[in-house]
Amino acid sequence: MTTARATAFKDTPTRYVDAGGGRFAYRDLGPGTGVPVILLNHLGATLDNYDPRMVDGLATERRVIAFDNRGVGASGGKTPFSVATMARDAVTFVRAMGFDEVDLLGFSLGGFVAQEIVLTEPRLVRRLILTGTGPAGGVRIDRVTGVTLRAMLKGALTLKDPKYYLFFTRTTNGRQAARAFLERLRERTRDRDAPIAIPAFRAQLKAIHAWGTHVPQDLTVITQPTFVANGDDDLMVPTANSVDLARRIPGSKLTIYQDAGHGGIFQHHERFVAEALAFLA
Repeated sequence: MTTARATAFKDTPTRYVDAGGGRFAYRDLGPGTGVPVILLNHLGATLDNYDPRMVDGLATERRVIAFDNRGVGASGGKTPFSVATMARDAVTFVRAMGFDEVDLLGFSLGGFVAQEIVLTEPRLVRRLILTGTGPAGGVRIDRVTGVTLRAMLKGALTLKDPKYYLFFTRTTNGRQAARAFLERLRERTRDRDAPIAIPAFRAQLKAIHAWGTHVPQDLTVITQPTFVANGDDDLMVPTANSVDLARRIPGSKLTIYQDAGHGGIFQHHERFVAEALAFLA
């Protein structure tokens, strides 16, 4: 396995590892030692949808690994229709990288996957960060498909990325943060990831809907230190879900960013990175 190099995320090469009958695409940066931080991404996202300011900030002190789960972006295979299977695929990737212990940072759908991993493979996880996400059966998670499709239609009509509407508030601060975030996502000009395929996107939507209608899980069994973060006005996974997670996971830390939406950790990336690094330390 190639040693991680301390470089900017926009310049980090895409590498591949074969595992579980498929190939996973990933990018690895920051110090080459220590417990790595594994990033678990959101609906429709590939490697190029991670905020470079967040990744670069974390990589100043921690080894950070972003990857495409099965069937997403440049990773091979077929995207599963359940969060549980996505979690098993993520564990397959982690094991193939040679890790026996990792920290998880899950955003949105990635937060669902992170919860499933810590519940099914608790010895693998040292610390847990859950952002813009919620528990199984959480408030209005089963409505994500409708919210997303309406934003995609609005984006098509206004020539804007749907994340402009989904991740940020419609206040002046929110609109400015949306434009800045989307500009950062364009910083990488070479070796960009393949966009998510329509069948993979549909599979993710089905998995999210099933998570939203799933019976609640017992989160009191999570003993790993946990940091929960979100904006105060999350359109996709309502902020009440973050409050619920923090209440149900023993001893967890909760931060709610003001005048921020689903992408609150991107809008307030400087504060989030500082809090995350302090928590992971």
